[in-house]
Order: sequence, then structure tokens, then C-alpha cells
Amino acid sequence: MNPVHRRMTAGLEAGIFPGAVLLVAEGERILFHRAYGVASIFSGGPVRTDTLFDLASLTKPLATAAAVMKLLEKRGLAFHDPIIKILPEFAHTDKDGITIFQLLTHTSGLPAYRPYYRMLRHIPQNGRKSALRHLLQAQPLADRPGRNTVYSDIGYMILEWLIERFAQTSLDDYLKTAIYGPLAVDSLFFPGKDGISFPKTVAATEFCPWRNVLLVGRVHDDNADLVGGLCGHAGLFGTAQGVHQLLCHMLCVYQGGDGVFRRDLVEPFFSPCRFSGRPPGFDRPQGPYSSAGRYFSPNTIGHLGFTGTSFWMDLDRRAIVVLLTNRVHPSRDNLGIRAFRPLLHDVVMNTFFRCGDT
Repeated sequence: MNPVHRRMTAGLEAGIFPGAVLLVAEGERILFHRAYGVASIFSGGPVRTDTLFDLASLTKPLATAAAVMKLLEKRGLAFHDPIIKILPEFAHTDKDGITIFQLLTHTSGLPAYRPYYRMLRHIPQNGRKSALRHLLQAQPLADRPGRNTVYSDIGYMILEWLIERFAQTSLDDYLKTAIYGPLAVDSLFFPGKDGISFPKTVAATEFCPWRNVLLVGRVHDDNADLVGGLCGHAGLFGTAQGVHQLLCHMLCVYQGGDGVFRRDLVEPFFSPCRFSGRPPGFDRPQGPYSSAGRYFSPNTIGHLGFTGTSFWMDLDRRAIVVLLTNRVHPSRDNLGIRAFRPLLHDVVMNTFFRCGDT
């Protein structure tokens, strides 16, 4: 049995996740693409390689950061512009000096998270986005901008607002028009408040007590769901192949190919910030206990999602590993994936890229 298949099967049998898809590629060439388990423990329907998953915080690099990467081509927007240039609503607040770059790299001084949904869920749906943005304006900083790195959902909520204002269209419509559409990536999208209505296999996540529903095709993140599922920090759904398509295209441009992005703008998104160590919009393996395991090169970017999703892309080896699971189904208390991810990635890198000694 293939060692990677054996590891995935062991994870399934150990209850790390009820369902998963793993895709391993060297650039465009897919080396491994298999589905495991069930999309829902209640229906028992099998996961397929084209099953849609709630990508959670993969929204940050694959939607929000990608949109900024593209918008930076336009005159009037630059990495180090203060956000008040586009969003004057933040003038005369403690956030008026925050830059776009600081939001992207989680160095803005904003706190990590606030449960805005608790304050706003009783407001009619059509008033929630505006109400949320008033709360974002009023949200006090937790630290001075540029001083420390604090991974912040709130910063990416503000980025979605900035993208909408500058592009004069919603984040999802901009992505369809400028990035996903031209690349024919049709399996990355925001299903929105009405969920996924067309016939697709969708991996279930949790039963939500305040929404009183098992979440299937509806965003797991409470704050994103509050505003209809379209937010800068969460809300994107997709397949492993869709994630691979977008990453592969970025990698191609990074290595000198043509595409919808400009190489001089892809490069800084793939390079670590000198202060935080994080590339804008992405993460890097850091330390011996990284979820990427031991064998990705230092020149690697990636990201994790709360629902059990992740990707890592080694820019030197052109190795792309996309792992999509619904580990939060039926409960977010299932934390076994933390130990599983690095072990899986070590086996993947050893099996397909001859790294390490496992």
C-alpha cells in the first residue's frame, strides 16, 4: 500500500476526520488525488475528489490576499498605503495609521477576534454588514501598529471592505471577473447566505446551536455567516483541485510564466515580512513543530483553516500539498489533526519528493 494512502486511512480509522481529500502535485502534475470517508456521518454519503469543503481561513490567501495582489496593479493602490486612503471612515481613529501591508501580515495591532455575531445576530440581514463595519471602525487596537504579530480575523474583515470600495464591486464578484473566471477556476466560490443549491457533494461541519442547523454548504465561521457568508477572513468553499489550480498558477507566474497576476506583485506575497516572518496573506513553516512537518524547504508558503483545511507549497521543489477535511464534524473539539498534519506531510514529502528519512 502507498505510504501516503496508508497514513490517510489510518487518520480516518483513528477518527481524526470523518472525510477528507488529499491532493499532492509537482507544479501542474498531480501525483496523488484521493478521497476518504464520508461527507456527513448522518447521511453516510462518501467524500469524492470533487467534494466541496468549507475552506475557512484559506479564504485569507486564496480570496482576499489574491484580490489585493491583483488590485495592486491599478494606480491608486500600494502596499504601504494607509487604509484611510481608501476607507476614510477610519480617519481620526486609533487605526488611521494602519497600512494595507500591516493588515495582510497581521501586524496592524488589531486583536485576533471578537464575537461580533453575538451583538448583531438579531439585526435584520440587510443591515448587518453596515452594523459590522461600524463595529470595525470602533474596535480599539490591542497594540501599536507594526509592533507585534497577532493573527487577526478582524484585519481581513477590513480588507474585504477596502477591496469592495476600491474595486467598486463585491469581493466575490471581483474574484470571478478578475481571477477565478479568467483561470477557469470554477470550484472556488462564496456560496453566500443561501448555501449551495446545485447538486454537489458538500462536506458537513458542525451543528450550530444559535443557528439551530447542521452546517452543510453554509459557512462555519459565525462572524462570516452573520453577514451572509461573504467576508475577508472566511466564507470561501472549494475543492482540492480548485485550490491546486490557483496555487499552481501563482507558482507559474512566480517562476517567470505569464498569467493573470504580475510577477513583481506575486514575489512580495511569497516573501516573508522582515518583521513578522509571515508573507502577506500567507504563512510559512516556523520551528520544528510546524504543521508542515520537517521536510518542506524554508522557501515554502501555506495556510491552515479551522475546519480542517490546509495547503503548503514548496517554491523550490514546486511541491503542492492540499489537505481538505471536515475535522469539525460533528464537533470542533476533535483536535487530533494537529498531530496528524505534520506526520502526513513528512510521509508525503518522503514518498513523492524523496525528502527526509521516514
